[in-house]
Parts: sequence; C-alpha cells; structure tokens
Amino acid sequence: MEISVRTPAVEPRAMWSHSCTLDDLVTPYAVDPTVVARLEAGPGWARRWTAVWRASRARVVCPVPDLADFPTLASAPVRSFTWQARQRHRPGLQFVLATSRMHGFESLEERRLLLALDFTGGIEEVLSQPFKLRFTAIGGGEDHTPDFLVLLNGTAVLIDVRPGHRVKDKDLVKFAAAERAAASAGWRYLVVTGWRRHVAAGLDALSARRRPMADRLGLHDELLEMVAERPRRFGDLVEATSLPAVARAHAVHLL
Repeated sequence: MEISVRTPAVEPRAMWSHSCTLDDLVTPYAVDPTVVARLEAGPGWARRWTAVWRASRARVVCPVPDLADFPTLASAPVRSFTWQARQRHRPGLQFVLATSRMHGFESLEERRLLLALDFTGGIEEVLSQPFKLRFTAIGGGEDHTPDFLVLLNGTAVLIDVRPGHRVKDKDLVKFAAAERAAASAGWRYLVVTGWRRHVAAGLDALSARRRPMADRLGLHDELLEMVAERPRRFGDLVEATSLPAVARAHAVHLL
C-alpha cells in the first residue's frame, strides 16, 4: 500500500531569509496518530527498544532512553555507503561548511538537506546514518536507520528524508517509531518529504557563491553601506552600485 503525502495549498507567511529555520523550508509533515497506535506502548517499552551504534569498529547497543548520553562524536555511520553499477539510488559525499567535512548521503534528496543545513545556522555536527533503531510494532520487531542526526547547541534533531510520493505504509511505522525514540531522548524529529516553493532554486543559487570571494573593487563595502541605510530590492541595490555587472555576483555572495 502506497501513501501519498499532500502539500497544503496555503502559502507560508512572508519572512526575512535570515530568520528562516529548517522547519520553514521543508514541506510540513506530521506522523499520523493512527500509525502511532501500531507501536508497542506497554510498560517498559523504552528499555526494550534499542539503538545500535558503530564505534571503534565495534557495535554498541543502548536502550532508547540513553540515546542522548551516548558519545555520538565517537561514532561512525552504522551503514556503509556503497557505489555499484545500475543501483537505483544516488549516494555520494557533500561538503558541509558548518563542520568543514564531507558527509555521506544516499540520495539526491539527502544531499539537498545537507546543503540546506549550511543555511540554517547553529549546526555543531552532522552524523549520517547515526544508528539502527530496533523497535516493536503490532507485527513484531522491526529495524530502522534514520538518515541524519544533527547536533545543535544543547539539543539535537533526528531527521529522515523521503520524497512524499515515495512514502509507503511501512515507512510511516518507522517514522512514528523514530519520533517516539527521539522524544524519549529529548530530541526533535523531522521528516523531510519535500521543500516549499522556490527553496531548491534559492539554495542552489546561494550555494554557488558561498566560497571565499576576492573583492578587489571594494563592492562589498559599497553594497553593505547602501543596505545599512534602508532595505532595498535586489535589482535596485545592484543597479545603484558603481559596477552593477560585477556587483550582482558579490551581492549573491553576501546573501
């Protein structure tokens, strides 16, 4: 059985780009309460659910309530990233400026999330395929490996990435289990099924200019002085500079 995730028709309110969070960029998704009811809920369930980490070439098992106490920075991806001919997914490595390292991804949608994380701020660490969650549902024991664990200042966000049209019934149960496990550890949980309008194009445009850029003509200061006076439309700002053709690239870089 395949479940479609519908995007709300209502457009989000206008907001300044510097105040956007990841929640403002992704398509809203909420775990269905009827799916949550399919999970084990008896006394002591949290001690019976476990997370399997990979550290120092060994596998470490801990109960779900102890997730937040595990030394995450000493862990490695619990599942290896593989490349082979005719595989149906697209794995790779994405450089994240917030960590100054390459991070593994298993699909192009996961790569886009890694790119978006660079623009949300407050990121301390990103762990790909952090652990394998072993939980119990009505049909028996199941496994699920979340896609990313993002460490923030004093908290963390557990994230799964799955395009809305590819979310199936078995995925819903795993999402519900991951959300419950994250809550038990005091973390947030997020499912990225898609992006709001213009987000993908905006991220691609901004990321193309996020590397260091030489400013031999002093256009950075010229642009900053003009926007310090009052907000300006991008086109008007660029045209008001001494060299609009070059200032456009510098303005995008500053964004």
